[in-house]
Amino acid sequence: MSTLLECRELTKNFGGKTAVDHISLCIESGHIIGLLGPNGSGKTTLIKMINGLLTPSSGTLYFKENPIGVESKKHISYLPDHTYLNMNERVSDIIDFFTDFYEDFDKARAYDMLEKLSISPSDRLKTMSKGTKEKVQLILVMSRRADLYVLDEPIAGVDPAARDYILNVILGNYEPSASILISTHLIADIENILDEVIFIQNGQIRLSSSVDDIRAAEGKSVDTLFREVFKC
Repeated sequence: MSTLLECRELTKNFGGKTAVDHISLCIESGHIIGLLGPNGSGKTTLIKMINGLLTPSSGTLYFKENPIGVESKKHISYLPDHTYLNMNERVSDIIDFFTDFYEDFDKARAYDMLEKLSISPSDRLKTMSKGTKEKVQLILVMSRRADLYVLDEPIAGVDPAARDYILNVILGNYEPSASILISTHLIADIENILDEVIFIQNGQIRLSSSVDDIRAAEGKSVDTLFREVFKC
């Protein structure tokens, strides 16, 4: 294993509010990590800094020992919590764009996932339901052969019947040496695929542990522990 991502005293302020407060953590290769916390805890702010969309107010953030920037974006595949694609485009056109834009994009993998989810490449996004749009976006993200996948609420808009397949898509379409960071409120749905969890609240890390250690030390599931810690 090697260190993919390292944060040191990472802080982000918005005016008089601190969204991320002196966070230090490391993400190693070959792991699936859950980034878990209540609304407003700082998850999305942290994710945006990892993806170079926000600049830290202080602290440092490194990907493979280099500062976050143009080079890191070539190796980090990001799924935001909202649809950002052109609604007038056909899926096939978007796939062509991703193929041209990302050197690590696997076009055959994308079409295979579309077929398995019964999504037509000739359909325009504006004709699709919210859940289908989110499936398309996830397919695009997971069709890259990236080193780190950062997924912000990947199954929030997906119907329960499709969640197992979506999780199988995530598990079956990333490199063994890569890692996945997943932010979600649906902890019970993803707990079985997680290796580690990070609990975050008020911009600070409350807990960082392996799932096996939580079960051994606490004798309870991650979902149960989360509800107790955050009084859900």
